[in-house]
Amino acid sequence: MALRKDAVRDLYRERAGSYDIAANLYYLIGFREAKYRKMAISALRLKPGDTVVEIGCGTGLNFQYVLQSIGRTGRLIGVDLTDAMLEKAKFRVEKNGWGNVQLVQSDAAKYAFSSGINGIYSTFALTLIPEYEAIIERASHALSDGGRFVVLDLRKPDRCPTWIIELGVAITKPFGVSLDLAERKPWEIMKKYFSNVTVTGIFGGFAYIAVGEK
Repeated sequence: MALRKDAVRDLYRERAGSYDIAANLYYLIGFREAKYRKMAISALRLKPGDTVVEIGCGTGLNFQYVLQSIGRTGRLIGVDLTDAMLEKAKFRVEKNGWGNVQLVQSDAAKYAFSSGINGIYSTFALTLIPEYEAIIERASHALSDGGRFVVLDLRKPDRCPTWIIELGVAITKPFGVSLDLAERKPWEIMKKYFSNVTVTGIFGGFAYIAVGEK
């Protein structure tokens, strides 16, 4: 069963200290997480000076890839529900001297996007939020013409043996993943709010990158 928001917050408070290390452990099963994150950021097609929002930024693992594209004249806003995860992100920002990164503690379902944003993205976070459709809708209104909304997340592949699905859920359960989250399909919702949506399956179809263009 999908976790309530307070349970998600508490879970990630516990995981914050070891999150980066734990995420890298998925390389042991061939899940090239950093590569997929880079692919998602690349799909935003960012330029120097762009303004970008990350939904569920966690410890800031994606920040370096975004900042390589938007440069010092751009602006990156990281939004996350969990204070402990943002503390880790803050440490990363200060350590690297990133003066153009703003961190916001907020329930993503209640976050008020400013207008004229060039890119909005979420990696392994959006399907944990019950109100994900409302986020997608508000993001579509906030994006400037040509702006992109990108989602990197897990999914249940079609025609896959049940035991493999159950194994995948067991492996990712420490991050709040449950089988019923497979019923949340952001890429389908995106088609309601974006004129052009593309979906690329990765890791044998167990994950995907969805891109919606304004």
